[in-house]
Amino acid sequence: MTDTDGILPQLLTLSHDLGDAGRQWAILGEGNTSARLSEATFLVKASGSQLRTLTSDQLVEVSFAPLLDALRSSEFWPDERTRDLLRSCCVHEGSRTPSVETLFHAGLLSLPGVNFIGHTHVTSINSLTCSRGGWDLMLQGRRLFPDEIVVCGVAPCCVPYVDPGLPLARTILERVQQFIQKHGAVPKTIYLQNHGFIALGASASEVLSITQMADKAAHILIGAIACGEPMFMSHADVSRIATRPDEHLRQRALGLK
Repeated sequence: MTDTDGILPQLLTLSHDLGDAGRQWAILGEGNTSARLSEATFLVKASGSQLRTLTSDQLVEVSFAPLLDALRSSEFWPDERTRDLLRSCCVHEGSRTPSVETLFHAGLLSLPGVNFIGHTHVTSINSLTCSRGGWDLMLQGRRLFPDEIVVCGVAPCCVPYVDPGLPLARTILERVQQFIQKHGAVPKTIYLQNHGFIALGASASEVLSITQMADKAAHILIGAIACGEPMFMSHADVSRIATRPDEHLRQRALGLK
């Protein structure tokens, strides 16, 4: 592996931050992270490793090509075939087995402007994705306050529960393409029903910022539900915040552009 841009230490720092037990974003073996190394390969967390204690030998360099071929195929893949794919996509012989969610990382890292990904099981977010009422509110695709728009974008991308692995990866990419067609941009946040959260960023710091803000937004939404009906921002106000020049300056200052 040639890590000319210092991607590996950035990914390790991000992983440790996302796995910090005090944040309640991921515990034990939950969650995974990845980072693009080149047009051909990327790094991803090995299966069974922990974000908070992740080491360099628990990151696996894998090739995009075979994973993207599987994503583009519509045929059914049994578990054994997926397992063999995850082993064969490793660049270095003797590497650990990459996470089964490596497939969706491959698809998302292929999107323009996406260089780092953090997948977590944020407690506040899962309180919503695991609740019928909470999920219905998420599906509305609304925003509650300006800084949520500045950091997390104009709307969330929501994905129904699907079996983790290739089926989930295909569904995520399908929903992301629908989002791009509707909003004209790649989503920064993906919410997985009964599962968790994905942050997509150009940098490791952006992924961390998105996860922090999404966690705060989830807490605010839960509080708003407790106080009565949530009062979402209008589409016009969301669009205004998203296009304000001063907010773009703030985004650049925060490393979000």
